Amino acid sequence: MTKLTVGPYVASLKAGPTLVRDRQAFLERARLRDDVPVVAGLPLIGLGGSCGKPAFLLPYLVTWTNATTLALEAVAEAFDCFVEYGAYPHLKLNDGGQEVAAVQDWSTLAMVFVRPGYERGEELLMELRDALAPGAQRPPQIP
Repeated sequence: MTKLTVGPYVASLKAGPTLVRDRQAFLERARLRDDVPVVAGLPLIGLGGSCGKPAFLLPYLVTWTNATTLALEAVAEAFDCFVEYGAYPHLKLNDGGQEVAAVQDWSTLAMVFVRPGYERGEELLMELRDALAPGAQRPPQIP
């Protein structure tokens, strides 16, 4: 699999220091959100506020149970990651601890944030989508 294909799109939404007070430049960037990318069948719905990682909407709500956390940990293990449980779970690389994904669960939606530069980003997004689906808690099927 490859990195997420949304890196250039995400970069086009951000403003450098010379443009952060430019309303017209903001309005031009805002129009880019009229047609959002879809990866692994999941629409990009925003960016992480502090991290800038693209967020993808899951087609279901996530309820954290023993089964869903075990499924999450199985996906993490298959991608040489560990799960850090904070306000919501983050997947971090065993080697160095870099965050590559996070899953946010809210009462109205669930989303997955994925680091755009992660080499296996699209594959990880698909595995999280499948492993966390209601009733689908099973070990990930990684070749």
